[in-house]
Amino acid sequence: MPLISHEIVGHDEQRLAFKFSMLNDGQIVQCQISDLALDALAGTKGTESSARMAQFLSLRQTIEQTASRLFAENPVFRGSVVKIFAKHIAGEAQEASQNQIGVSTG
Repeated sequence: MPLISHEIVGHDEQRLAFKFSMLNDGQIVQCQISDLALDALAGTKGTESSARMAQFLSLRQTIEQTASRLFAENPVFRGSVVKIFAKHIAGEAQEASQNQIGVSTG
């Protein structure tokens, strides 16, 4: 069963990652995506910390689908974090850019 969207925590400047949570059968699953992965999805580099919220919101569906996929592949233990890195989003980056411009992928 896929994870369900939950809360946005925000950008962590110390870890250079954006934190959010999702739900699995009512249990909160902590998630984060690295700044590098966010930029790869957006097709940019070096996005300012102040712009990370808008960047996350514009890519939220793709990011949450990726987190759900990673969780399904390797369920985490209570208290662990689903971490999305650039290596996890190779195919999603192309799909996200096509979705932003309204192109159907079939």
